[in-house]
Amino acid sequence: MKYYLIAGEASGDLHASHLMKSLKTADSNAEFRFFGGDLMAAEGGTMVKHYRELAYMGFVPVLLHLPTILRNMKMCKQDIHDWQPDVVILVDYPGFNLDIAKFLKAKTQIPVYYYISPKIWAWKEYRIKNIRRDISELFSILPFEVDFFEGKHHYPIHYVGNPTASEVSEFRNSYKESFEEFCERNNLEKGKPVIAVLAGSRRQEIKDNLPTMLQVAAEFKDYQLVIAGAPGIDDDYYAQFVNMHHSSSITSHLIKNQTYALLSHAHAALVTSGTATLETALFRVPQVVCYRTVLPKFIGYMRKKVLKVKYVSLVNLVANREVVTELVADGFTPQNIRQELSMILDGPHRQDMLQGYEEVAKALGTLNAPDQAAYIIVEKLKNK
Repeated sequence: MKYYLIAGEASGDLHASHLMKSLKTADSNAEFRFFGGDLMAAEGGTMVKHYRELAYMGFVPVLLHLPTILRNMKMCKQDIHDWQPDVVILVDYPGFNLDIAKFLKAKTQIPVYYYISPKIWAWKEYRIKNIRRDISELFSILPFEVDFFEGKHHYPIHYVGNPTASEVSEFRNSYKESFEEFCERNNLEKGKPVIAVLAGSRRQEIKDNLPTMLQVAAEFKDYQLVIAGAPGIDDDYYAQFVNMHHSSSITSHLIKNQTYALLSHAHAALVTSGTATLETALFRVPQVVCYRTVLPKFIGYMRKKVLKVKYVSLVNLVANREVVTELVADGFTPQNIRQELSMILDGPHRQDMLQGYEEVAKALGTLNAPDQAAYIIVEKLKNK
């Protein structure tokens, strides 16, 4: 069968690539065409457009790149129409993907499956109308979404397990490198524990968060700072922020495409909100969630008014309680980050967080998300 996938950012590329691998097992005749990234390309098929040309974040960047976004959208619709796949599989990225789904429902007979459902429980809950109208099957990777979609909105979905949990578990079972070997391979100091800095996967996030994260973490002289480089972001982009604050006093190392290896050896982490918070928790690394915004006081106020949920990190959302401290908007200050980081390096707060991580892992379960989703997708298409 012919599968057309659309992923708009690095995490989507990762999850979609694993789904493609599972689809090839479930369907030996699987053909792929996609908007995505290098990991999807490695699974085969034809890449139409790289996600780097799609991933614009925030009101101003989106506005500035609107002609490009609209051109990509038009191209995507035409390409799907011309290729006539058996199914279109959308992966997260709702702003773009829900528009594609609307077009396909109105103009074609091609079914639309959504893998990694849009987080409408956080905001834009009105999108349930579009999902109900345009999406044939919805696949959830967060256990609390079942109650939201099925309990609150009476819209049946498939909880297939959490791909991040599967990916981390698989990595932890196979990764055997010692801390000394890891340090030697990456030119790190073997005698100093690591504070990992995960500042997001997009340029804007890195620009907003990394300078303050580094400035604070550099004060903890008994630790070495290691930045997890995001795919598609070059070293020079990181270097400008490393040098921004008292360059002589900040010594940090940048390592690329090794986030899981880094988290395997980190003692603590500063993490920008997103999938990385969940990955960090599943590696059992105590963390401070940091997310700077423009107009922090205003955003802090609006967050309470607009967001439908109490938390922004997946860790706390899955646990349904505050396991990790979230320093977001007006909470994002050097003083707050310093205080929280010192509390998770040692002591009872660290132990409480580690205990909370066990709850999170248990709630996510042990299902292999891409295998589970691929099986359901192929069965549904066969019986269509």
